Amino acid sequence: LLSLWPRFPFYYEVKMAFVIWLLSPYTRGASLLYRRFVHPTLARREKDIDAFLVRARERSYETLLRFGKRGLNLAATAAVQAATKSQGALAGRLRSFSMQDLRSLPEQ
Repeated sequence: LLSLWPRFPFYYEVKMAFVIWLLSPYTRGASLLYRRFVHPTLARREKDIDAFLVRARERSYETLLRFGKRGLNLAATAAVQAATKSQGALAGRLRSFSMQDLRSLPEQ
């Protein structure tokens, strides 16, 4: 069905004229469409829209908390794994220092 629209005679010309009518400050087409159609529809459904926004806000807060907790858990797990893997290397480095090595360091 959508592929038939470009075959409509003068489709692009009518489309351009409609866009110019919408944007023109002389015709105020967009304002007219808003006042006649959009605003009355929104006004009738204002309570539904407000309720939807409240539910969306609550769900987004819960989702943010859930993903935040998951992210912190993943970061903590990664930090613990990195610490346990590098603990052996760190202990090996600390054991490699002898008292002679430590005495040869310049005093500060």
